[in-house]
Amino acid sequence: MRVVVSGASGLIGRHLVRHLHGQGHEVVTLVRREPRGPGEVRWDPAAGQLDPAQLGAVDGAVNLSGAGVGDERWTPERKELIVSSRVDSTRTLVRALLALDAPPRVLVNASAIGAYGEGGEAVLTESSPRGDDFLADVVARWEGAAAPAAEAGVRVALARTALLADPGGGAFGRLLTLFKLGAGGRLGNGRHWWSLISTPDEVAALTFLLEQPLSGPVNLACPQPARNAEVTRELGRALHRPTLLPVPAAALHVALGEFAGQVLASQRVVPAALLGAGFRFRHPDARAVTRWLASAG
Repeated sequence: MRVVVSGASGLIGRHLVRHLHGQGHEVVTLVRREPRGPGEVRWDPAAGQLDPAQLGAVDGAVNLSGAGVGDERWTPERKELIVSSRVDSTRTLVRALLALDAPPRVLVNASAIGAYGEGGEAVLTESSPRGDDFLADVVARWEGAAAPAAEAGVRVALARTALLADPGGGAFGRLLTLFKLGAGGRLGNGRHWWSLISTPDEVAALTFLLEQPLSGPVNLACPQPARNAEVTRELGRALHRPTLLPVPAAALHVALGEFAGQVLASQRVVPAALLGAGFRFRHPDARAVTRWLASAG
C-alpha cells in the first residue's frame, strides 16, 4: 500500500511512519521544507499548495497535521492557529487527492474526542451528540474539511483520538516528569473521567483504519476509561512514586488558562466502532496504559 502521511514529524506521525515501513508499506511524507529524498513531497498547507503531480499513485492517506492544543495558553491568536492549522491542512490535502487521476481508496483524518465536550457521567460513543465548547467547534470544522473526500467516494475515517499516553511529549509526557519527581497527584477533585490511549494502540488503530472498511467518526480510546484519580494512582504505582500532591482546580486555571477546562472535563469515551470491527487493544485500561507508559519512559 502506498500511503501519504502529513504531520509525519509529530508525536504520533513519527511512530506511525516507522510502523508502516515495518509493515511493508511505501510511505510518502509531506514536508514544509525542501525534500531530502524521494519519499518526501513539499507542501504549504497555509497557502493551500500541494502539487498532485508530485504525489504519484496513492492508495491511502493519513492526515495528522495540526498545532498542539495544549502546548501554549489559548490566546485569540493561538485559538485561530489551532483551527486554521487543521482546516487548511485538511482542505489542501483533500483537494490534491481528489485531483489525482485515481483518488485513494481511504483517507484517515485525525480528529479528537473533544468533539463531545463535557460529558459528565454519560458513556460517549461515536453516535453521541457534539459538545458546544471551543474544541467541539474545532472538531466540527476539522472534520467538515474532509467531507468533500467522502462526497467524492473516498472512504473517510475520522480518528477521534483520546488523551495520548506517550513519554515523549504531550500532556502525559509532562505528567510523567512530575510523577517521577514524586510531585504527582489527582487533578481537581479527581472525579472526572479520563479517556486514554497508548501510543502503540494509537498507531495500530490508525493502521487498522487504513485497512478495514470503517468510515465516519471512530473513537481511538482504550475500552475502559477511568476517573482521573484512578489514572494518577495507577501511574504512581507503575513508577513506584507517591501521589499525595493533588493539584487544585484553581491552580490549574491559573497555570493553564482556558485549557484547564479541558484537563478537568469529564469524557467517558468508549471505542464502539473499533471494538465492533474486531480491533484488539494491547492496553485496554488505565493500569495497562500507565504500566506501558512507565516502562517506555
